[in-house]
Amino acid sequence: MKQKVSNPPDWRSDTVLPLPPEVKANAWAVDAGCSGNPGAMEYQGVDLATGARIFHFGPVFGTNNIGEFLAIVHALALMQQQGVHDKVIYSDSYNAILWVNKKQCKTKLERNARTEALFQVIARAEAWLRQHPVTVPIIQWQTRKWGDIPADFGRKK
Repeated sequence: MKQKVSNPPDWRSDTVLPLPPEVKANAWAVDAGCSGNPGAMEYQGVDLATGARIFHFGPVFGTNNIGEFLAIVHALALMQQQGVHDKVIYSDSYNAILWVNKKQCKTKLERNARTEALFQVIARAEAWLRQHPVTVPIIQWQTRKWGDIPADFGRKK
């Protein structure tokens, strides 16, 4: 059963977002959205303490799983570039977390002229993962319990 989360209660001063008590506010949430699958895919990252969008990519032709994978890698690379080591990353995608842990995007999307640029981005993300240790915890967002992840694009019907 989903928790009813309202604007931050008075006792919670670590975030401007309505977060469940067990969710760390010193974190970034990432998510992807795709219109059709495959289709127009984009992803973004949101700071849970401030509610600010940290990064956005797309839309490009791809799949939701690819976007979820790239969003995690984008967050990891940006955290490393900015020297951020004390945050966690939340993602609602089991597959993307698995792919990041295996350092390989296991997509079944056809590689062709339309998708070649995206496959180049995937190759860069996989190379980054092989060359950098993942030191930031990646935690699966519990959508059934907590509701949509704050980085959600809000397109579900």
